[in-house]
Amino acid sequence: MEVVCENCGAKLRIPGEKIPPGQQVDVSCPKCKDEVILDNVRAKPEISPPAGREGVVRVGPDAGYAYEEVPPLDFLEEGERLALVMGNDASHIEKLRQVVEGLGYVCVPAENSEKAISKMGFYHFDLVVLSDEFEGIEPGQGRMLHHLNSLPMSVRRWIFLVLIGDRFRTMDRMMAFAMSANLVVNGKDLDKLPGILRQAISDNQDFYRIFMDTLPDK
Repeated sequence: MEVVCENCGAKLRIPGEKIPPGQQVDVSCPKCKDEVILDNVRAKPEISPPAGREGVVRVGPDAGYAYEEVPPLDFLEEGERLALVMGNDASHIEKLRQVVEGLGYVCVPAENSEKAISKMGFYHFDLVVLSDEFEGIEPGQGRMLHHLNSLPMSVRRWIFLVLIGDRFRTMDRMMAFAMSANLVVNGKDLDKLPGILRQAISDNQDFYRIFMDTLPDK
């Protein structure tokens, strides 16, 4: 579903299936903060809305829907790319945020594997960055990498997976292959990551261009 904010003209892309059936969703435009009301009257809601707010649900951290965990992602503009970032601590995540945003991605951090997997169930991520010992577990033994490797190949091919850790040698293709990743980077090379990542993604797109053209749209 595409909605245009009447106040500022911003075009918003909103997954229609995430609006409660038979209700309206009262949200704020991410650009001008003006109120935007979304309608979904295809079916009657199974649960009655609170008294005084019939037919209207406020989107916010307390709304209680699973997708509310990442509300800003409901308002992506056409063509925006998402990067799922899993770092070891706040400072590490901030460094990774600067890198992926500098490359034009919308950074979406995840505190743990459960939340990361939940977000992947709602949104497509073009880039996934996973730090060594995320949640105190080596990537090879962690739930996140197992989940990525269990995805259908037609889905996994669209995700560029980067593993970051002190035990890796940056751009070690054999290690990346062994870890089922697209790129491995040593933690000491974070300052060089923008250039490394830009080149690696470009090379990957060129390598799989013909193959990906045969895949159904994601």
